[in-house]
Formats: sequence, structure tokens, C-alpha cells
Amino acid sequence: MTTTVAPPLATRTPSALRRSKRDWRGWAFVAPFMIVFALVFLAPLAYSIYLSLFRTQLVGGTTFVWFANYIQALTDPQFWESFGRVLLFLVVQVPIMLALALAAALAIDSARLRGASFFRITLFLPYAVPAVVAVLMWGYIYGDQFGLTANINQLVGFDLITPFAKQWMLVSIGNIVTWEFVGYNMLIFYSSLKTIPTELYEAASIDGAGTWRTVFSIKIPALRGAIVIATIFSIIGSFQLFNEPNILRPLAPNVITTYYTPNMYAYNLSFAGQQFNYAATVAIIMGIITAVIAYVVQLRGSRAEVQ
Repeated sequence: MTTTVAPPLATRTPSALRRSKRDWRGWAFVAPFMIVFALVFLAPLAYSIYLSLFRTQLVGGTTFVWFANYIQALTDPQFWESFGRVLLFLVVQVPIMLALALAAALAIDSARLRGASFFRITLFLPYAVPAVVAVLMWGYIYGDQFGLTANINQLVGFDLITPFAKQWMLVSIGNIVTWEFVGYNMLIFYSSLKTIPTELYEAASIDGAGTWRTVFSIKIPALRGAIVIATIFSIIGSFQLFNEPNILRPLAPNVITTYYTPNMYAYNLSFAGQQFNYAATVAIIMGIITAVIAYVVQLRGSRAEVQ
């Protein structure tokens, strides 16, 4: 009979030593997060995918339909109308919001602005207001039968301002979102500006660079990573547009439809139409589109930063 004797530590390979010294305490630290992540993200996502593969009908009950719901959604004119609306919202509103946030951050970071702390807090304050409260406040301002808009129209004697008109509704919503999130993005840019080494400013001053040259040659290039992050967050927020149109809908029911945005469409399909399977399908398609576009923006931003 032969016996196996473990080799001494000196003769063990590095991989064997790593396996014998493996410490599981790190997994114990991350276990609470992994459990919560699985429960609040992975499990709902898996359940939504499961729902999207079924269809509930009056005759036949719930049946497995493979990708029939996805085909229906991709040929649904209401879905594409709502998607085109948020895409237009993204293309117009996001650049305006980020440009305002960038200008505010550069102004506050400059030494020429007096009361910079006051302006920084003032710009960030709208983000601290709950979204529902902010939309209700702006809804009162926009109201054509009450509030500021009605007072102005009564003063001039005709409808000078019509925020709830069909051609202006998306602009009105964009104004609310911009008011809410300019301060948030400004803080991202301002924090990034504070990480720029002062030696760069000193070198630029020695070389004779003026204020605008410093902004375009030092500050904005240093903000490229922060701009990419803010853009990705704004893209995700635009495709998730829900609170503003949903809360304003009772004030303009003829303009804001139940499928005004994809999120509203999925919400009303689920809770008003009891079409849970189709609502899950719409949500998954929007999630995939959002992830793909955000990834492309991040990839292009990373390449530009490397160059």
C-alpha cells in the first residue's frame, strides 16, 4: 500500500499556494450587496423576460408564444411614436442641458464670479426638490386656466403663452427636466474641474494663455470623462421619461396620450390594460436600446479620451 505525502511548502507551485491560502472573507463582505442585487435587479429582470415570452388571452389562457410579443412590439406604431418622441427629446434637450451645466460650472470655477458658493447651491437646489413636487409646481405655472401663464394671457388679452399646446408640450417638459437636472450635471463638471492640477494653470499663465485659451485647452479637455458620464446618465434619463408627462397628463389629456413615452406605454399597458406580458416586452426592448446607445456613447468617449 502506498501513501501520499503532501509536498513541503517550498516545493509547491504558486498556484497551489494561492489555492491553499484562499481567503473567503472578501466574499462575506460583498455577500449582502450581491443578495440585494440579485433580489432587486436580476430576479425582476429574469421575471420580465419570462413574462415577455407568454401571452394571456381570453380563449386559451396563458400560452408560450416565443418571440411573438417582440415582433408585435417592433411593428407597433404606438411604440415607435413614443420612442421617436423621447429620441427627439434626447437629441434636443440633453445638449442644451449639458451646455448650460458646463457654462455654469466654468463660471463658478472661475475666480471672477462673486458669490460662487451661493450660485452653486442655488443651481443645485432644484435637484433636491422631489420630482413630483417640481412637476406639480411647473404644472401650476403652465396652467392656462390658473397660475402665471393664465395671468400673462389675461394681461395681454390673448393666448400669448400656450405650454400645453401640442406643438409646445415637449418643450414644456424639456424645460422642467432642464430646470431639475442642470444643477446635478453642473456639480459633476465642477467636481471634475477641481481635480485639475494647479500647475497646468500656472504653466498656461507663463505661456501667455488667456482665460478663453485656458478654458478650451485645459478645462474642457480635462472634463471629457465627466461629460461622457453626464451624457450617459442623461440618455438613460431621457429614455426613462415618465414622471413629468404622467403628472401633467390630467392638465392636458388631449395632448399627452397613454403612450406619450415608452415608459408610460408600458405602465398603462400593465396597470390599465392588464397586458402584463406585452408591457414587459416593451420594457425589455427599451432597456436593450438604452443599454446599446449608452455603451456606444461610452465607447466613443473612451476612445476620444485616449486620443
